Amino acid sequence: MERLQKVIAKSGITSRRKAETMIENGLVEVNGKVVTELGTKVSNQDEVKVEGVPIEKEKLIYFLFYKPRGVITSVGDDKDRKTVIDYFEEYPERIYPVGRLDYETSGLLIMTNDGDFTNLLLHPSSQINKEYVMKTAGIPSKENLQLFKKGIRSEGDLLKANYVKTLSVDPKKNTAIIKIVLHQGKNRQIRRMFEAIGTPVLKLKREKFGFLTLDGLTAGEHRELTPKEIAELKKLAK
Repeated sequence: MERLQKVIAKSGITSRRKAETMIENGLVEVNGKVVTELGTKVSNQDEVKVEGVPIEKEKLIYFLFYKPRGVITSVGDDKDRKTVIDYFEEYPERIYPVGRLDYETSGLLIMTNDGDFTNLLLHPSSQINKEYVMKTAGIPSKENLQLFKKGIRSEGDLLKANYVKTLSVDPKKNTAIIKIVLHQGKNRQIRRMFEAIGTPVLKLKREKFGFLTLDGLTAGEHRELTPKEIAELKKLAK
């Protein structure tokens, strides 16, 4: 759901500020009813008319993006660092990331301009698996890794993993390669979990989101999601 004035502005009819004035003056209809409340939110299924004319809605687009390390998952950055949006400058639509991967984390990220789709995937009830592989500074014990399934408290959050397995260890370098699967998506969740057991994460990559993988892509590349993939993601989230 998006605010009505934002939807009108995105259609290219007028600016958001002028759209607010038009709403207040009773010039906007939603599903055949005049709306004058600025807090009104609409979805892609709602019909919006401005002065009796239906607005042309922005084309909905969906991408699978291989986010590199050292890139901000944001539409902008006040420190002028590279953001994920910089990789999509050829598209006129106002796209944004679904969820976040922190600055030093690489891997699979979905990009879209579909707010309903985004909210569906990010809803707390969504049970979509997000699979990560990481390298740790130190070799965590099996007992500590099992704690993740019960949940670890960090900064007021109960952080849980659905699956965790050590793939390999290097005793000489005192490092380990570990796979972890989450349903949650708390800020810096995996790094916070491993910091809590005294095993910091050196490298982190999201390799899967549900059934989606990075196959065929290198860091910085993207591809469009197919209609079948979009439908399957919606089905998984519900």
